[in-house]
Amino acid sequence: MVTFKLDITREHCPMTFVKTKIQLSKLNAGDVLEVLLTEGEPLENVPKSSREQGFNVLEVSHVEGVVHKVLIQK
Repeated sequence: MVTFKLDITREHCPMTFVKTKIQLSKLNAGDVLEVLLTEGEPLENVPKSSREQGFNVLEVSHVEGVVHKVLIQK
C-alpha cells in the first residue's frame, strides 16, 4: 500500500534523488513511497541510488509517455 506520492517529473538530476531521499526520511519503516519520474537519468538514478541507500525498490513501471512509476519501501 502506497503511503505517500511524490511527483518529480519536472525535476532534473541530482535533485530527483535528493527530493526522493528527503521524502523517504519522513516516512516510517515499512512505508511505501510512489515516485513519478521521467525516463533517462531520473529513471536510471533514483532506483539505483535508493537500493544503494538500503531502501527496497518494489516496482519500476511505465505509466505513459516518458513518465514512469517507482515504488520504494523504507
